[in-house]
Amino acid sequence: MSNLEDQRSFSAGDYVVFGCLFFVSALIGLFFAYRDRKKKSAENYLLAGRTMSGWPVALSLTASFMSAITVLGTPAEVYIYGTMFWWFFIAYTIVAIVTATIFVPVFYKLGISSTYEYLEMRFDRSVRIAGTCAFIIQTVLYMGMVMYMPALALNKVTGLSLIVSIVVTSLVCIFYTCIGGMKAVVWNDVVQCFVMWVGFVAIIIKGSSDAGGISKVISIANENGRIDFWRFDLDPRIRHSFWSIIIGGSLMWLSVYAINQSMVQRYLSCRSLAQAKLSLYLNDIGLFLVISLASLTGLIMFAVYNKCDPLTSGKVEKSDQLIPYLVMDILHSLPGIPGIFVAAAYSGTLSTVSTGINALACSTYEDLIKPAKPDISDSKAVLISKILVIIYGLLGLGVAFLSSLLDKVLTMALKMFGIIGGPLLGIFCLGIFTPVANSKGALAGLIGGLAAGLWLAVGSYMYPPTVEFTRALPLPTVGCIGLNVTSSSTMVPEYTGLANTLYALSYCHYSTFLVLFTWTLGVIVSLLTGGLKSRHDVDPRLLAFGGDEVLINLQVDLKRLHVLNLTL
Repeated sequence: MSNLEDQRSFSAGDYVVFGCLFFVSALIGLFFAYRDRKKKSAENYLLAGRTMSGWPVALSLTASFMSAITVLGTPAEVYIYGTMFWWFFIAYTIVAIVTATIFVPVFYKLGISSTYEYLEMRFDRSVRIAGTCAFIIQTVLYMGMVMYMPALALNKVTGLSLIVSIVVTSLVCIFYTCIGGMKAVVWNDVVQCFVMWVGFVAIIIKGSSDAGGISKVISIANENGRIDFWRFDLDPRIRHSFWSIIIGGSLMWLSVYAINQSMVQRYLSCRSLAQAKLSLYLNDIGLFLVISLASLTGLIMFAVYNKCDPLTSGKVEKSDQLIPYLVMDILHSLPGIPGIFVAAAYSGTLSTVSTGINALACSTYEDLIKPAKPDISDSKAVLISKILVIIYGLLGLGVAFLSSLLDKVLTMALKMFGIIGGPLLGIFCLGIFTPVANSKGALAGLIGGLAAGLWLAVGSYMYPPTVEFTRALPLPTVGCIGLNVTSSSTMVPEYTGLANTLYALSYCHYSTFLVLFTWTLGVIVSLLTGGLKSRHDVDPRLLAFGGDEVLINLQVDLKRLHVLNLTL
């Protein structure tokens, strides 16, 4: 097996393939900037004039949060821990049904532009501002992590500086998002989604061939414990069990798909409620393809390296570098193919970052600027939104440099959803499902939930989970020259107290704990501050159960899913 240093070379074909991604992204931005040059309104710039159909929005949803963290992180996850991660697809399906049935109808029928407008309508302005600020922090941090991942990939396969890679990514995203608005973001996501699929397929075809075929890959993976779907432990400290993924994973991703501005903004850009719901169900099919391809890639990587693990043998420093290493190890002799992979990783990043900065601009303008200055002209509103795109793009750039200090970016990114997304989902559930909730309870619940999330994050960082709960599988190195150890032969620390209970909680359950904590605290404070007396004053449109409408929505959606399955 060749050393990584001997493989760091892009051919001219690789650069052409990789460069085409940036060219097409910029071209799409220029196209929509020219086509909509006479439409100078914030609604057209930030919400595509509410004219989008379901299928491009569905692919945009898939690309936006199935980012470079998925392209690089999920195969490494399966390589080290096995296939339990695939159960997240079931969680995605649950999330799609709940979001389409309960949350989207409420937001869409209110005609709002920002998710956090709902919080002011249901509670008061202070809750709206607090929710907006929490979203801004969450998204800027996440964008930075996502920018770092493909920069790492490019660094490992070409030797290009991490700094240069991160800066180029940031500038390209800022460019096409700034000039093209929401339409450029969505249609770029469509292109980038297909590029991600092609990148996985390229690795699967060559990797499975080198390993002796798919049947051989499955056999090797099964013999070494990589294929395992049957962990039904009830212990919430187990990193990935069926219950931690289905319950905790569903709540974690519900905080993304149901109330995160980056996602809801796409539903609101659809031309009808039916199209908005359709985008969610089609997105679920896209997510199935992505997680299945990524999981199979992880199994193929293990089959290729089942005698000599690159991580333990020191050929790579972090698990996030495994896929870039594999690409140049098995594909470096095929000009253009490594370029496809790097384009796939960058596609995930471009879609996620452009989505993030577009949503941040929308939320900042609609939630913080417009209420203070409601008489801003359309042309000035568009200008302000473009300036905000640039500012947030640069903030994400700064966070990207800090992300290089993290060991496992996939886990950290998912923890971010739980730590901040959990309390945010908690107050939306408080508003939508709990008529007795008032503004005092919502604000107390959000602040308390964020404080609890920070406490949990610090505790889990100081006392990282042990092998007993992470259940990393052995990575043999018997085939490596001069090295004969396995990655699991390390001392296991013994924790007691909170270090062995709350801090050891699976990252999947961060949202579970924080949603329940936020909701419970919010209900208690609301009841103590007159919530029972004011419950009849709540506008029924702001509640999921303001009648039997949610049940009607569910029946209609199930019929549509049945028709869609018959069609497919």
